[in-house]
Amino acid sequence: MSKRMLALAWSTVKGRKGGFVAAFVAVLFGSAVITACGILLESSERSGVPTERYQAADLVVGAPQALLVADDVDPRFGERATLPADRVGDIARVSGVRAAIAEVNVPVSLVMADAEVLAGPDGTPAFGHGWQSATLGRFTTSAGRAPTGPDDVVVDSALAERAGVTVGASVRLVVGSNTSTFRVTGIAGLPGGSLVRQSALFFTDDRARELTGQPDRVDAIGVLAAPGVDADELASAIKAAASDVVVYTGSDRSEVEFLDIGSTRSFISELSLAFGGSMVLVIMIVVASTLALSVRQRLRELALLRAIGATPKQVLGMIAAETMVVGTLGAVLGVIPGIGLSFLLHEAFTLVGAVPDDFELSISPLPVLVAMVLCLVGARLGGWIAARRAAKLRPVDALGEASVEPPKLGWLRLTIGLLLVPVGLATAAVLPLVLPGEGAVESAAFSAFLLVFAVALLGPRLLGGAVTVLGPWLNRRSGVSGFLATANAHANSRRLAAATTPVIMGITLAAAQLFSATTSSSAAQDQAADGLRADYVVTSTSAGVSPEVADVLRDVPGVSAVTPVVRTRTLAFTSGDDPQIRTYPAQGIIGDRLAETMDLAVLQGDVADVRDNAVALSRIAAGTLGAALGDTVDLRLGDGTPIRPTVVALYERGLGFGDVTLPHDLVLEHTTDRLDFAVLIAAATGTDVGALGDALRSAVRHLPSVQVNNRESFVAAQRDAAAGESAVGLILNAVMLGYLAIAVVNTLVMATAARFREFALLQLVGATRRQVFAMMRSETRIVVVAAVLIGTLAAIPSLIGTSIGLTRTLIPSIPPLIYLGIVAVAALLGWAAIMTSTRIAMRSQPVDAIGVRE
Repeated sequence: MSKRMLALAWSTVKGRKGGFVAAFVAVLFGSAVITACGILLESSERSGVPTERYQAADLVVGAPQALLVADDVDPRFGERATLPADRVGDIARVSGVRAAIAEVNVPVSLVMADAEVLAGPDGTPAFGHGWQSATLGRFTTSAGRAPTGPDDVVVDSALAERAGVTVGASVRLVVGSNTSTFRVTGIAGLPGGSLVRQSALFFTDDRARELTGQPDRVDAIGVLAAPGVDADELASAIKAAASDVVVYTGSDRSEVEFLDIGSTRSFISELSLAFGGSMVLVIMIVVASTLALSVRQRLRELALLRAIGATPKQVLGMIAAETMVVGTLGAVLGVIPGIGLSFLLHEAFTLVGAVPDDFELSISPLPVLVAMVLCLVGARLGGWIAARRAAKLRPVDALGEASVEPPKLGWLRLTIGLLLVPVGLATAAVLPLVLPGEGAVESAAFSAFLLVFAVALLGPRLLGGAVTVLGPWLNRRSGVSGFLATANAHANSRRLAAATTPVIMGITLAAAQLFSATTSSSAAQDQAADGLRADYVVTSTSAGVSPEVADVLRDVPGVSAVTPVVRTRTLAFTSGDDPQIRTYPAQGIIGDRLAETMDLAVLQGDVADVRDNAVALSRIAAGTLGAALGDTVDLRLGDGTPIRPTVVALYERGLGFGDVTLPHDLVLEHTTDRLDFAVLIAAATGTDVGALGDALRSAVRHLPSVQVNNRESFVAAQRDAAAGESAVGLILNAVMLGYLAIAVVNTLVMATAARFREFALLQLVGATRRQVFAMMRSETRIVVVAAVLIGTLAAIPSLIGTSIGLTRTLIPSIPPLIYLGIVAVAALLGWAAIMTSTRIAMRSQPVDAIGVRE
């Protein structure tokens, strides 16, 4: 673009500020949203938390905690991956290593005198370690001595103060579900502070490894470098000596200390990429719609330019330059609220427990520059789409179109819009019946975007049809004002379509996103409630239930079946030439007598055959992976261990119990804590259920962290957990809907305020202000009702397809109050924007307003 063209564009923008404000606002808030997503994405790569127990370690060596995937986000393992204990000796022999110290983590709770189970501060965990690893954190005993016997323990100073523990005292510690008594031989602390994210207890090294249940494995290896040895060079030497390890240096040491940091990074990375990509698409549509409305309001000016010799290329260049000027201003200024939005999102994610509260954001110029570039590209495309037709009009046609809108849409726009409707419907209703697994749900979700595009292209036709049907009915009692409103809406369907597209888009996307989540959540809750057959469920207030508790419960009189359940997450590979990686919630069970405690709604095979090297898959997981009964599937267990089990059963209730069901002992062996999530208990026929509950509580009375729940309370707790997991989706939907709400007010105000000459002319020919306001109220009713109707109809196919894919039923879960809330917000925004801008447009006297230039 030449300087002359940019100068002309700047003059036009200054001379027609009102016409460009809407585009500026759309780009500004779009830049803010994309900037926030970029900051979150960068934070997933750069941010973390300070290390606590590895302050003195130059390096920390751990097993890989993610599966390396080229050109994609590396999926994290759900459990801690461990190293063979003999790897400590291998690391110690590397040149430049002064000491290699084994590190293990044992979940521990301290039982108070009143039977209260105490863990770390503010709900953080407490871990037991070997005393040798205290060197890695510079722990020193402020009182007492180091542990020397199997029943000795050293307690960190903060935990000792909270529990009122002193040297020489006896304490009861819960490891798993078992309680043992230890003698406090010392109180240890960190120089200059205390632990924040955890509490620490130290046993002898042999005792700590024994308590893990895997004495031949270590969680990590702390490395102390020899004097004068560079940490980065030593890291390279260790990687060369042991290729199966990951070496952490600097601030990355906390990632092996706190597993939630790596999970948080992966979560934020995937979230920001997916949500940011969707928002770029939404922003481009909104900006294009806003610029189209702006161009419509300038057709007389553009026609005059064409009449005095401007070529279509010059008109396009001028509008492109204007778009770049407005887009650049909006993109640059949107960075500041974008930084603020990133902090708001961080606080919101922290509030719902999706992100640790000490996980800090990382801000640099990179996400800011990327956001500005994306916004400029979106604005440029939107401006080109909006200006393309106007630039090709003949001068005479353009002057006529400035007064009366053409009755027909362009053939290309009409053709693409008409084609998108059957494609969107097929994507929503046909593909979910044909595609297996998650492809059905994904195609249904994509159909909402296709239909939104169709609505944007066919808006004048759809709105014209809605006005024809709804206008006489909605305004049957409005007299002349209702007639004028209906006629006006018909004559200006293009203008109204451009103004109402964000309203329709907001309703469609809000309904599709929110009700897809409610459909999935409702299906999961129903499956869990219908499939849980156990009379009682035993859970833990600490890390989990020890596997031996199931043996204790089997001996209780009146118990018919006991099913220990361990939960984890697995990685699975799809079949085919281009395998993809999927993450699924998984459970480990014992198949014997499973039908008495859990009903997975088996479709094929027998879940009782889940033993040894066998697996049962949900219908959705099997369809996604392309697996059938008798096939083998590639899986990674929670700690990344690869297995190839044979599919022995397919079942329906994967949403409620997990999509992958494996043998109990296999899953348990590859979890971080090797503890059960719960134990399901079924009463024998003829047993008094209430008396059985008392007997079960009596059997576990000596285990202070174990509690016995009835099935109703367990299902309710699961429902609450599912609600917490959906909170992130609600937050993101709130951001998207907030942007669309701004766009709705933006375009409606712009479209209405530009009609001041029309309002003045109506008053000059005899209409009163009251009649003009009545006309606009009637027009607002048409616009709001039409937008709600079209937006709802565009969302319904997607929701039906989602329900088919998830539950094989046609009826999605649509909470009436939430839908009414969407309608109420759309109506309130539309009504307030139109009527307020009408009042502003009519502030001037009609004689003065009719003479004002456009």
